[in-house]
Parts: sequence; C-alpha cells; structure tokens
Amino acid sequence: MPERLGPPLAEPLFERLAIIGLGLIGSSIARVARRRNLARVIVAGDASAEVRARVAELKLADVVASTPAEAARGADLVILCAPVGAMAEIGAGIAPALKPGAIVSDVGSVKSAVVAALAAHLPAGVHLVPGHPVAGTEQSGPDAGFATLFHNRWFIITPPEGAQAAPVDALVAFWRAAGSNVEIMTPAHHDLVLAITSHVPHLIAYNIVGTAADLEHVTQSEVIKFSAGGFRDFTRIAASDPTMWRDVFLNNKEAVLEMLGRFNEDLAALQRMIRWGDGQGLFELFTRTRAIRRSIIAQGQETDAPDFGRRPTGDGEKA
Repeated sequence: MPERLGPPLAEPLFERLAIIGLGLIGSSIARVARRRNLARVIVAGDASAEVRARVAELKLADVVASTPAEAARGADLVILCAPVGAMAEIGAGIAPALKPGAIVSDVGSVKSAVVAALAAHLPAGVHLVPGHPVAGTEQSGPDAGFATLFHNRWFIITPPEGAQAAPVDALVAFWRAAGSNVEIMTPAHHDLVLAITSHVPHLIAYNIVGTAADLEHVTQSEVIKFSAGGFRDFTRIAASDPTMWRDVFLNNKEAVLEMLGRFNEDLAALQRMIRWGDGQGLFELFTRTRAIRRSIIAQGQETDAPDFGRRPTGDGEKA
C-alpha cells in the first residue's frame, strides 16, 4: 500500500511539543509528529509508570517526563490526551510550568467542559485552543497508535470566545500537516453535533451489548457464537475505553440528554410502524438512512470494507 502521509517538513512547526497521555491518540500524535517532522523535540508524559516505560522502549519521544508539569515545561504546544474528567487536575498541575505564548490543546470528545476546566487554571499569556480528532479505534495504549490514524479524518478546533487568531492558525497548520481535514466551530455546537454522531451511538452500543449479556433465556456463548454483523459492530464500539466514555457522558450530559429525548421519540414512532404493519413507513425510513451511509462513504469518512478498511501496510503501520 502506498504511503499516504507527505514527506517530513523541511522545518518543524513547533520547537517543542509536549503530549500528556500516551494512549491511542497520544501515541499516534507522537508517531505522526516524528514522521512528518512537526516538532523538533517531542516530550511525552503519562501518569502510568508502565506506559512511560513502554513509550521509552518504543522511542516515541525524545524525552519521557514523569509528571505533567515536567512534560509541559518549555513546550510551545501542549496536547492533553487524557480523559475529560482529568482536565482540571492536569491544568492546575501544568499551569506553573507553562511558558508565555504556549498553546494548550486537547483531544477530548467534549469541549465546553474542557474549556471551563482549563480556563480556570491557565495563566495569562497562554493560549487555550481545544480540539477533537474525529478518529480512533477501540484499542488503547501506546502500542495501539499509528501515524496515519488522522489521515483524511476530521479534526475539530473549538476556540473559546476571544481566542487570538495566530495560535488557532498554528494548530490548524499542525493538524493539516498530520493529515487531518480541519473544521472550526464553537465548543457548544461541537458538543451538540458529537452528541448525536458519537456519544449517543456509543451509549446505545453499551446498552444493547449489556442487554444481550443480561438475557435470561439466551446464554452468553450463544450471543458470541451467533453474532451477526450488526451486533459485532456494537461490540466493537462497546469495547472502547470505559474511563473516557464515563467522563464524556458526565461532561456532556445536557447535549446527550437532549439527543436521547429525540431518539426516544423516534424510537416510539418506529415501534408504532412495526406494531401497525406500516411497511411503507419502514421502507421510507430505511431508504433515508441508507442514503446517509452512502454519503459518509462518498466523502471518504468510511469505507465499505470491514474494520473501517484499516489493514496493516507493508511497513507494519495501519492505513
């Protein structure tokens, strides 16, 4: 499979990049930053000593720091790749170490709560520019990352009110160089959009897999043995990091509850169609939803191959 990332940049975009949290997303950022020369020095920090040791073994960073403050010290760009619920604590920890002019960003799936948590701690002269890569797999840990994770995927930048243009532009350049398509929107709008496109689907997946596991007259072995494609897709989603998703729902509860209310109304309408034999209504609904799927594939945000079309390439990376 041909290489899809461009060649290394002649000059890095940042002198010193700090990545705090080296799971799937953080380790993928480290890999693409190394491959494309996005930063002259890459610093990695993680709360887990085991993860830090593995990051050093994999040589994902030039420096492996033992604390968030140590990682952030002197960095031009700090990307927080931790659960949303940990942002306030991390923000308080790194604040004294941040240099004037530093950009602090993140990769969380919720944005309004992140803005509130970090803005309360970051000192004047530091630029808060939150973001969210709409990319990922159900895998986690530093071994799960790959440099092309963000290729042709959307990265949403959500500057808080009053954010300066220069740091926003710098983050746009970083993520475009990492292969992403970049969109800018307000934190509140992001949270509403992601509630329906990501958060509620995850909640449904967790619920349906839990329901299957709790059925009294169907054994767990039968659920596993006779899983059809739809249920397998639900189990993939439901295998996502439980800490991350707990924090997502707790920190985006207003938007999620709003979308769940709409979902419940539509589900009730679907129940009525089935109960009263409304075949035409079912056909029209399924035709509309089929068109959405085809639009996603046409825009390159999905493929019609299993596992999102991701297969190992010749150099051991995933495409």
